[in-house]
Amino acid sequence: MKKRFLVPLVATLTLSLSGCATVLVGATAAGIASANDSRTVGAQVDDQAIEIKAVATLNDDTRLKAARIQVVSFNRTVLLMGQVEHERLRSYAAEQIRQVDGVVRVHNEIRVGEVIGLGQISKDSWITSKVKTQLLASENVEGSRIKVVTENGEVFLLGLISADDAETAVEIARNVNGVTRVIDAFEVR
Repeated sequence: MKKRFLVPLVATLTLSLSGCATVLVGATAAGIASANDSRTVGAQVDDQAIEIKAVATLNDDTRLKAARIQVVSFNRTVLLMGQVEHERLRSYAAEQIRQVDGVVRVHNEIRVGEVIGLGQISKDSWITSKVKTQLLASENVEGSRIKVVTENGEVFLLGLISADDAETAVEIARNVNGVTRVIDAFEVR
């Protein structure tokens, strides 16, 4: 019984005193996230690189300065969300992202309309948390393998999952308060 408490205590104290606790906790969290992710580690790294390049591409383009465009890459498929002033900019943004090295497919879910404000962004974060919590609590779907993103009340679901899990996840998300629409961007395996 004593050994069960002593080993973690000594490890925690040693790491805290050496200043490495933050690094270990961060690395552990990243490791857990990677372990639960259905993508390979290589695909996860590729997706991070794609997101960085895509955001830089959009930020450097003066035609898109008034737009709000979010970029999420999952298994080399890019999901674009946000708001632009007119349809030409919506199409233009997607075309720019299609040219980013490594991008296989683009889901263009950018809406033509007024850019959302901080209040809606906060509501979206809350909706994402509620959907993710419901997915993780469900015994009918592997919620840890599903990425959830919300933009202006619309919930986007991404992941490499079965068709049954995709259907269940969409139904769970639809029933969360505040969700106006659910967009299935799953890659079914």
